[in-house]
Amino acid sequence: MPDRQLQRRKALLNCRLANRCRPMLTALLRSGPTRVLALIFVLLFAGMVLPGVARDLPGNLPTQQRQTLPPEARQTLSLIERGGPYPYRKDGTVFQNRERRLPLQTRGYYREYTVPTPGERDRGARRIVAGQPGEYYYTADHYRSFKRVVQ
Repeated sequence: MPDRQLQRRKALLNCRLANRCRPMLTALLRSGPTRVLALIFVLLFAGMVLPGVARDLPGNLPTQQRQTLPPEARQTLSLIERGGPYPYRKDGTVFQNRERRLPLQTRGYYREYTVPTPGERDRGARRIVAGQPGEYYYTADHYRSFKRVVQ
């Protein structure tokens, strides 16, 4: 990802955080004696939350080699590349990226596919999320974290 695009995303994220916190901080600062406490709160918030935000930006996803994925994930990738048929009804549906753990794209850009989990009676937690051809992300924990799949 180009540095300029990553910088824009960081600026947008910082702006969103500031907009969410501004009303609460304004109220604290107007209350007089709590100004010192408000300042401490702001410093703690910035020190604890913002480094984690920068680490978790979509452009900073860890990678995983395709050949090191579980065999079921490699089989799901092969099905995606062939265009199916898929074993689960929900395979190929739009993944909305609500938690914004993947790079930001327009709605409908990402599709999700189930990676079967041996011993599970339902779909389990493992998924492949696909963007454009060749762009794949693997999650073993039901969208809590992702790894970009590389050849």
